[in-house]
Amino acid sequence: MVSRSFCKRREMAAVFPAWIMVTILVLEASLVMGGFQASLKLERRIPLVSHEVELGRLREFDRLRHGRLLQSSGGVVDFPVRGTYDPFLVGLYYTKLQIGSPPKEYYVQIDTGSDVLWIGCNSCNGCPESSGLQIELNLYDPGSSSTSSLVSCSDQRCNAGVQSSDSGCSGQGNQCSYTFQYGDGSGTSGYYVADLLHFSTILEGSMSANSTAPIMFGCSVLQTGDLTKSDRAVDGIFGFGQQSLSVISQLSSQGMAPRVFSHCLRGKNGGGGILVFGEILEPNMVYTPLVPSQPHYNLDLRSISVGGQVLSIDPSVFSTSSSQGTIVDSGTTLAYLADEAFDAFVDAITKTVSQTVHPVLSKGNQCYLITSSVTDIFPQVSLNFAGGASLILNPPDYLVQQSSIGGAAVWCIGFQKIQGQGITILGDLVLKDKIIVYDLANQRIGWTDYDCSMSVNVSANLNSGRTEFVNAGQMSNDGSSPYQLQSIIASLLNMIMLAALLFS
Repeated sequence: MVSRSFCKRREMAAVFPAWIMVTILVLEASLVMGGFQASLKLERRIPLVSHEVELGRLREFDRLRHGRLLQSSGGVVDFPVRGTYDPFLVGLYYTKLQIGSPPKEYYVQIDTGSDVLWIGCNSCNGCPESSGLQIELNLYDPGSSSTSSLVSCSDQRCNAGVQSSDSGCSGQGNQCSYTFQYGDGSGTSGYYVADLLHFSTILEGSMSANSTAPIMFGCSVLQTGDLTKSDRAVDGIFGFGQQSLSVISQLSSQGMAPRVFSHCLRGKNGGGGILVFGEILEPNMVYTPLVPSQPHYNLDLRSISVGGQVLSIDPSVFSTSSSQGTIVDSGTTLAYLADEAFDAFVDAITKTVSQTVHPVLSKGNQCYLITSSVTDIFPQVSLNFAGGASLILNPPDYLVQQSSIGGAAVWCIGFQKIQGQGITILGDLVLKDKIIVYDLANQRIGWTDYDCSMSVNVSANLNSGRTEFVNAGQMSNDGSSPYQLQSIIASLLNMIMLAALLFS
């Protein structure tokens, strides 16, 4: 006589394989439809019994086809982001590029305050050999890439650089050369080369394809100032300005990317974030126009409010001219206020909190000794721009923790003064933990508060008139949650297979 328990096991064994397959299909479908983050690689957990080679070849054909489609239609280009705004840790955000044939990897700082991409070259004088960021530095060698070529003085691209003061002709070997000086006193000089940029372009949903495009960039042979230091050294600087030599402008002119890019720089838990050529879509975005005919991303700042009270600052202090204005610059770690606005700003904050904290001066900076949360004590700050757009700064957006003393902490105002200058610079201190959209096509910049560890939807306005939406959060960031998610899925599938064995 067959026991009831044995019959029950046989009934479950008959039903269970179907349930297993449904579960696996749901998990696989979730990946394909973009229910999970877009950087997950689709892998078949149960190998095919037959036609394995044929399907593998078909997948490769499909991948190549997707790449060809993207070459003609453009799409959302995604870059990984590392680094943090914290000046006591890294103090910069950087990404990884692949350039040349065969491609080599280079780490470059994300800089919306300059135009040109440049990388240290093998003949560089002053280029650091190691980095305190625990990354491997590489020097670009034009001779080791089969697709590399020098840019001559007669090249139209060199002429465009000359017009924007980004390049010139040294006369030596008819090479198109450049020299850049940065606000911190550092500088670089070299010559321009052209080579292939390798990047990941995101299709609709979670599909991606590898693409290439020829770009012109700087080959640095001399670095000075802070660029020679190894504590936070990278391979170069990735300029995101509006001029024709910026990578975003070059890819856009080739139909490979839209004339809009976005970033979300994570301020907490190790930093990182999101960087895409495309428009991040969020319902709470606010936009303000760019000031026209300016070399940088200049905004029309009208006033500053502290705790809801507009400060008594002459609006002309913020007007844009050749010597003053408000600039959005991801290459700046902190933030800076025009000289004539700085004292009123600091005094208003100090007056608001003087009854609950102890103000102190530390190395010339206004600081405060605090025994509770800064968000409970300090006021909101509002930067009010043209068109009614306001950038709301919570205390961590304008304060920097300097040290801890027992149960108290010393927080300092992160905004600095540029002595005798009317420049206001919105750096990473202000830009972090926000989606920032640089809409070059419509000449505007938008923002909203956001958790930059989350996924985002991105739109690419393509030449064909179509709009593609992708799930683009943390797509390529090493060590980020997609890899953890893959591990979780693998564990779930292993548990399912183990259960199948137990009940079979």
